[in-house]
Amino acid sequence: MTARKFITTPIFYVNSVPHIGHLYTAVVADTLARWYRFTGHAVKFATGTDEHGLKIQQAAAKNQRPVQAFCDDISSKFRHLFDRTNISYTDYIRTSEPKHHAAVRAMWTTLDARNQMYPSAYHGWYSVSDEAFLTPADLVDGPNGTKLARDSGQPVELMAEETIKFRLSDWQAPLAHAYARGQVKVVPGVRERDVLAMLASRDLMSDLSVSRPTARVQWGIQVPEQPDQTIYVWLDALTNYLTVCGFGDPERTEEFARWWRRDQIVHVIGKDIVKFHGVYWPAFLMAAGLDVPGELLTHAHWTVDRTKMSKSRGNVVDPNAVVDKFGADAVRYYLMLNGGVVDDGDWSADQVTKVYKKELAGQLGNLYSRATSPALNPLGVFPAAPPTGAVCLPSSSAAKLHSLLHSLPTAFATHMDARDFSKAIQLVVDAVAEANRYFAVEAPWTHEPGTRLDVVYNALETARMAGLLLQCVMPGKAGELLDRLGVESGQRHWEACRFGGGGIGSGKVSGGEVLFPKIK
Repeated sequence: MTARKFITTPIFYVNSVPHIGHLYTAVVADTLARWYRFTGHAVKFATGTDEHGLKIQQAAAKNQRPVQAFCDDISSKFRHLFDRTNISYTDYIRTSEPKHHAAVRAMWTTLDARNQMYPSAYHGWYSVSDEAFLTPADLVDGPNGTKLARDSGQPVELMAEETIKFRLSDWQAPLAHAYARGQVKVVPGVRERDVLAMLASRDLMSDLSVSRPTARVQWGIQVPEQPDQTIYVWLDALTNYLTVCGFGDPERTEEFARWWRRDQIVHVIGKDIVKFHGVYWPAFLMAAGLDVPGELLTHAHWTVDRTKMSKSRGNVVDPNAVVDKFGADAVRYYLMLNGGVVDDGDWSADQVTKVYKKELAGQLGNLYSRATSPALNPLGVFPAAPPTGAVCLPSSSAAKLHSLLHSLPTAFATHMDARDFSKAIQLVVDAVAEANRYFAVEAPWTHEPGTRLDVVYNALETARMAGLLLQCVMPGKAGELLDRLGVESGQRHWEACRFGGGGIGSGKVSGGEVLFPKIK
């Protein structure tokens, strides 16, 4: 049976246009999706936009736009960004779609039928910006006697309203037990400890309001048979993961059973929404009798030139602008190399330029250009591997390179499985740098034609393996490199990623323009 993975981003809130942090989340998820496909998995990969709630109502009103038209516009901007950066989603979900409305109503009905909700009243704090009900422990003092949300710093308001509550407190112990047994894993471990601390808090685990009065929140999904109540935006939004698998659609029950399985699910999210995904979401799922997600990959945020990114500072990075300047693959490469899972990454245009020149153009591009130069390789060939027994040339530089290439695939996979993407990429960088050192030491232009081709083979074989492994990070340029090496599409999978497997395509390489042209 084919192994499967269901990879998701959070659905992105359409109150504003995408920034570099949104793109990073999508690139992390896409890198994982491509990695799993490369290693033989069938992959469903979902992303999309969250389009309901009071904040959307207010944003549309501020822009003097009908709410649906406002959502259509912003959602299209996310989709355009993801398409131009090669995000290989299989499903793009919008919460305004009828199929999602049906899934949310099915989820509500399931919870209600299992006696997981009851009518009540809410009197307490609410953050419109975060769309979150908050306890006193979630607050800090703001200016002039105001209160702010501790995590986001956003203003909160005190409100009283009729609501429907979810019996979250009933799931405090079962959730803690699920984490203890490893049924849900939060990566990195420091954030799992944060979730466990939340689960131990009686205040944070008190019953949760899961509806708002329709008089206040019109833009959302109404509670079945209670049109005066609108389903809470986070219950609505989180259910998107079920929607794309077919939940609530009687014609897609087999599809849902195939894809919604604990050990297949990886939710990629930012650290700011870990409470919703690490506490509320598995509680909703347990209460509905559904599998919990097996992994929550929670990444850190981005600073800009070591300064917090914010609208008030005017330093929010426009992802379309940097893709225009550096190209989609260079941006993806920098994000995956320098982005943080544990600690915040730092975006710096100067550093992107340095990485592009030093690692992409100066190492990988240079290695390919050297090995395919007409003066050294006039026939434009990817030579066959040296005969068995001659694979390791007598020079120490060749022996070191071969050792790196033999261990590279397994070591790369180990870091990918640990979600240490930067270390995985660095292994490839180190192998390519070693191949360039080897090339300089061997000086193949001084060799006889026979041994000269052995040096060319080792350089091109390094480039081939680098191209195979970097397909998940920068699919455009890695694909172009493999095309130039004559690596056929059927030889771009995990089993082909071994030292000594090169020279198996057309046997010809193509030169032409440099792989990484100068940045304009």
